[in-house]
Amino acid sequence: MELTINNLERCFYEASKNDKKYVALKLSGYKNNEILIIQNADFDSRFYFIKQVFNKELALGFIKIVGFTYGDTFEEIEKDLLG
Repeated sequence: MELTINNLERCFYEASKNDKKYVALKLSGYKNNEILIIQNADFDSRFYFIKQVFNKELALGFIKIVGFTYGDTFEEIEKDLLG
């Protein structure tokens, strides 16, 4: 899936629609990539924030969202984002 703000919005939407526990973002720009895990109760507010501060290419200064997924367990997220 192409890494765009529209596809990230679709990820949050699908996670919410399917009542998934987490959405996870893989962020570059740090010494090592970081994984940010967002709980279901915060999906709307976190996506609103992300949409306000990140550009359409999912960048904010030196930080870039380089992957995203959703799931019910950390193991699912790890498999999707870290292989």
